[in-house]
Amino acid sequence: MTPLRQQMIDAMQQRGLSIRTHETYLAAVSNLAKYYHISPDEIQLDQIQEYFVYLVKERGLSGASCRLYLNALRFLYLQVLEWDHFDVPVHYPKKVQKIPELLTRREVKQILDACGNDKHRMMLTICYGCGLRVSELVAIRIRHIDGERHLLRVEQGKGAKDRTVILSLTLLDHLRHYWLKYRPNLWLFPNAGTPGKHLTHATAQKAFKKAKNKTGIEKSRRNP
Repeated sequence: MTPLRQQMIDAMQQRGLSIRTHETYLAAVSNLAKYYHISPDEIQLDQIQEYFVYLVKERGLSGASCRLYLNALRFLYLQVLEWDHFDVPVHYPKKVQKIPELLTRREVKQILDACGNDKHRMMLTICYGCGLRVSELVAIRIRHIDGERHLLRVEQGKGAKDRTVILSLTLLDHLRHYWLKYRPNLWLFPNAGTPGKHLTHATAQKAFKKAKNKTGIEKSRRNP
């Protein structure tokens, strides 16, 4: 690990940024360094601007992805390297504002019924039952479930804040049956290939899309 990378990690930890943000920012900085084949602290402002032209025109990144890159580089140059300014005019595609259509209870049931994998069905059930984001869903640990008080602890959720969610009796019963059948040890939804890690975001999203496609529901909705 380079001293600059460690310095950036230390700065993010001091500011309480989430693990997901750590990974995103480090990847963005690493990609910039690989593009120019030099250390990020040797890169000039005009090179950074040219890099964003490459991200938009060559790689075709969306406005949201470009903003993530921009936030990561701002953090590096302003917070870590302590540049006096970071004035980089960046032009990227504007975010299309869409209001996702809410699924009815019947449609949610159709999606759950269409999910042929028991583990994935349980995953989608708790996602809808507790209103979780995909990052919160896959990171549920067994110890986060309090069966006596009917609570689920969500750690480092949106805004890097912890919170608790009420578990209904029906959902808690489903969870108990799931645990008795699969006996997960650490993660509620462990990765099949590497049980020491939780299920990936991509797997959760694919499970939702696959089940939704089977139902024929065409509403535009964010993935769980």
